[in-house]
Amino acid sequence: MEFDETKLRDHFAEPPSDISLADIDLARIPRHISCIMDGNGRWATSRGLARTEGHKAGIVSLREIITTAVRLGVDVLSAYAFSTENWNRPQYEVDTLMYLFAKTFIDELPLLHRENARVEFLGDISALPTRTRDVFARGLEECADHTGMVLALAVNYGARAEIARAARLLAQEVAAGSLAPEDIDERAFAGKLYTADLPDPELVVRTSGEMRVSNYLLWQVAYSEFYVTDTYWPDFDRWGLLRAIRAFQNRDRRFGGLSQSAKA
Repeated sequence: MEFDETKLRDHFAEPPSDISLADIDLARIPRHISCIMDGNGRWATSRGLARTEGHKAGIVSLREIITTAVRLGVDVLSAYAFSTENWNRPQYEVDTLMYLFAKTFIDELPLLHRENARVEFLGDISALPTRTRDVFARGLEECADHTGMVLALAVNYGARAEIARAARLLAQEVAAGSLAPEDIDERAFAGKLYTADLPDPELVVRTSGEMRVSNYLLWQVAYSEFYVTDTYWPDFDRWGLLRAIRAFQNRDRRFGGLSQSAKA
């Protein structure tokens, strides 16, 4: 995706000592960057605040990362907002998150319009409270004609549930006689995932230092490059994303084959 060079330079003015825009090859920006936004609660607890304050601070970081991804010309930015397992958290925290999802989506519509970003949801949003679902529906409608970056938000998402759903949909087509079992291949399966119209992530960023996937995009991250930082999500900013992209560009992506140096 193209980017506005003037806006890009302005966005990355006054860099810290360890990273700058000059460290990045703008011709090799990952097409799809996915973020596991971890550490909101710990960020708040470390400051003597309620965990819900960490989620509010995390929204500010997501806003900056959305703008940064647009400036860099990223095609797809996805973010793990609420997992199927997160329902097990204290009810007050869950209720607050549902409220924040609705409020934030309304508040951020001007940003999405300004950045020409289109929104998609990954996960079963039918299980969300009516108010949240209604707001999501409104946001999807208002952003439907946008032609810029896709912002894919994983809400009530679990990769195992997604895979089971895809298998169920294929089984229904076989039972109906519209699909032959021998025609089920990786492409057919991927076409039944929530991400059917999106490229797989090239770069997955996980904050807070946790070294696990947490039931996120298990099919799609087969050949993704992972970048883990100890930074809690509310402290992750444009420079953190640049560091992740720099690390990505320094990787030797072989996809099961040989590196270019080994081939030589």
